[in-house]
Amino acid sequence: MTTTSQPQTLSTSRPTRRQWVALGVLALTALLLSLDVSVLYLALPELSADLGASTTEQLWMLDIYSFVLAGFLVTMGAVGDRIGRKRLLLIGAVAFGVASAAAAYASSPGQLIFWRALLGIAGATLMPSTMGLIRTIFTDEKAMMTAIGVWYSCFMGGMAVGPLVGGVLLQHFWWGSAFLLGVPFMVLLVVVGRRVLPESDRHAGAPVDVASSVLSLAAILPVIYGFKEIARGGDTTTALLTMSAGAALGIVFVRRQRRIANPLVDLTLFRSRAFSTALAVMLVGGVVMAGVSFLCSQWLQLVAGLDPLGAGLTMLPANIALLVGASSSARIAQRLGTARTMATGLLVCAVGLALYTQVGPAQGLGLLVLGMCLTSFGIMLPSTLTMGVMMQSAPPERAGSVASMSETSGEFGIAVGIAGLGSLATFVYRDQLAPYSDAHSGSAAALDSLAGAVRAATTLPAEAAHGLVTAAQEAFTTSLAAVAGVGAALFVVCAVIALRVLRSR
Repeated sequence: MTTTSQPQTLSTSRPTRRQWVALGVLALTALLLSLDVSVLYLALPELSADLGASTTEQLWMLDIYSFVLAGFLVTMGAVGDRIGRKRLLLIGAVAFGVASAAAAYASSPGQLIFWRALLGIAGATLMPSTMGLIRTIFTDEKAMMTAIGVWYSCFMGGMAVGPLVGGVLLQHFWWGSAFLLGVPFMVLLVVVGRRVLPESDRHAGAPVDVASSVLSLAAILPVIYGFKEIARGGDTTTALLTMSAGAALGIVFVRRQRRIANPLVDLTLFRSRAFSTALAVMLVGGVVMAGVSFLCSQWLQLVAGLDPLGAGLTMLPANIALLVGASSSARIAQRLGTARTMATGLLVCAVGLALYTQVGPAQGLGLLVLGMCLTSFGIMLPSTLTMGVMMQSAPPERAGSVASMSETSGEFGIAVGIAGLGSLATFVYRDQLAPYSDAHSGSAAALDSLAGAVRAATTLPAEAAHGLVTAAQEAFTTSLAAVAGVGAALFVVCAVIALRVLRSR
C-alpha cells in the first residue's frame, strides 16, 4: 500500500491563527451535530401531531438517525482516509444541509424518516472527518489534546443548550425550524472550510472494500437494534436473535479484514495496549453514563416530582461541570500526565456514583445533583484524552478510521448502557416491589415500570394509591443505587488499568 501525502503543511510548534480558525470551523460542526439531536426531542410531540405519526413511526423518527450513523461511521472513516477528510467533510456538509432543509418540509412520517436516514449518512461523514482533521492540523501532542478538548466542549455544549435553543425556536416558529437550524451552519462550514482547512494524507490506490462496508453495516445495525429493543421492552427473543446474527456477521467481517490488503478497519491497531485501553475506557464510560443518565432523568420526574423544565434546570449544574471538565482536561494532563489524569477522572466518577447510592426516595436531591456534577466533570477527563491517546497510537493516515472506531464505540456504549444497565435496574425494581405487589391485589401492572406504577395508582383509592407509588419509588431508587454501584466498580477497575497501561505516557 502506498500513501500519497498532499496536506497543506501547518506549523508543528506553536499553533497559528489559521489553525485556531480551522479548529473553530470543526468545533462549530460538532456543536451543530449535538444541537440537532437534542432539539428534535423537544420538537417530536408537535411534529408527530402535525404529521399524524404513530408510536412506531415516532420511534423510527428518533432512532433511524443513530442507526444509520453508527452503521456508516466505519465506512466513512475509511473513505475519508482514502479521498481526503476535507473533501469528505465538505461533501457531507452539503448533504447534511440539503437533507435538513428537506426534513423541515416533510409532509408525512415516511418522508421525515427517509430524510433523517440521509442525515445519519451525512453525519457519519462529518464526525470522523472533523476529528481526523484535528490530527492533521495539530501535529504537536499538547496542542492536539487542547484542540480535542475544545471540540468536546462544543459537542457537549450543544447538548447542554439544545433544550434552550429548541424551546425558543418552537415557541416562535413551527417544528421544521429545528431542522433548518443546521442549514446556515453548513453553508458557513463549506465557505470557510474550503479556505482554512488543510487536506489530510490520502491512501493512493486503496479503494474502499465494498464487501467490508456491507458486512460492517450488517453487523453493527442488528446489534444496536437488538439493544434498543431490549431497552424499550420489546420482544427479547427477537432482539437476541437479531443481535446474534449481527455478532456472527461481525466475525465474518473481522476475518475478512485479516485477509484483504486494504482493510476497512486496521486490526493491527489493537496490538497497541494504549489504543486498546483507551478504546475500552471510552466504551465502558459510554455504557455507565448512558445507563445512569437514563435512570436519573426518570428519578427526577417520577420520584422527585419535577416537571420536564424543572428536571432540565436541575441538570444544568451537571452540564456546566461537563463543559469545565472538557475544557480543562488538556491543562490537567500537562501537569499530571495522561494516565494519572484519566485515572483521576474515572475515580471522580466513581465517587460521584457512590453519592447516588445514598439517595433516598423522600430526600437526597442535593446529593444526586452533586453526584451528577462529579460524574459529568470526571468523565470528560478520560473522554477527551482517550481520543488523543488513540490518535497518537495510530499513523496519521489512519486518523479517520480511528475517529470512526471511537464514535462507533460511543454508539455501542449508549445502546449497551441503556439496554444492559436498564435491564439490571428493571430486575432490581421488580425484585424490590414484588413483595408489595403480592400482598396487594391490583398492583401487578406496577411491576413493569415506575411509570406503570404511577398510572396504576390513578385507578386505586387514595390511601392505596399513595402506598403503591411510595413502594414503587423506593424500589426504583434502590435500582438506581444498584446500577450506580456497578458503575462505580467499573470505573475503579478502568482507573487501575489506565494507570498501569498508560503510565509511560
